[in-house]
Amino acid sequence: MEQSRLSGKQFGSAAEKYLESPVHAKGNDLERLSGIASTSKYRKALDLGCGAGHAAYAVAKWCGTTACDISDGMLEIVSRESKRRNLDIETVNAQAENLPFEDDSFCLTVTRYSAHHWFDIEQSLSEASRVTKRGGRMIVIDSVSPEFALYDTAIQTIELLRDASHVRNYRVSEWRRMLENAGFGKAESDCWKVRIDFASWIRRIGTSPGRVSALKEALTGLPGEAKAYFNIGEDLSFDLDVAWISAEKG
Repeated sequence: MEQSRLSGKQFGSAAEKYLESPVHAKGNDLERLSGIASTSKYRKALDLGCGAGHAAYAVAKWCGTTACDISDGMLEIVSRESKRRNLDIETVNAQAENLPFEDDSFCLTVTRYSAHHWFDIEQSLSEASRVTKRGGRMIVIDSVSPEFALYDTAIQTIELLRDASHVRNYRVSEWRRMLENAGFGKAESDCWKVRIDFASWIRRIGTSPGRVSALKEALTGLPGEAKAYFNIGEDLSFDLDVAWISAEKG
């Protein structure tokens, strides 16, 4: 699958940067995730599309944890960092669309800042549902698209110019529908803004000079309403919508 190979290659070479990235390494959502995992209800967790493993580190303090990704570079980081933190985390290389786990393997399935790269989101969620026990929970933490069409179009354009492996930032309404179709119950969600520093954002993934030029032109050329919505600064830094979406397996 060409898109998956592209993602694995790009993020493998940037693994160390994602471990240290403040956007990925910090956040109240990680504390919230750790609090949920600390309940006795969740004994085994899956971090799906783990990247540098920050969600896995948050839950592994409390329950057996598997970190799954298509990038060997990311998984190497997770293995190294989990040992440094004295955490027991199993690493598995697999695509979200084809998970090598038995049915009902996990009580808690989490994905953080990954799902917008998945080639087939509905198949991925079907797999996530299959490996999650009935009564278990899936938590999605990801950048999302605004419901308003102009802002949706703008963020997809910006994300794709920055990173060719981007597929889609889904709207929260889309997430609700997709989770329900995959066998999860009614989703609960809340949203917040994350400030994206333009310079470190493009440096982290190694955006090519040509794409950077196109990205700058796209950002400066947005309609005024979109510039205001994303709070685009003089240095082209901007606000990105992020959501926590949680649903129980029916």
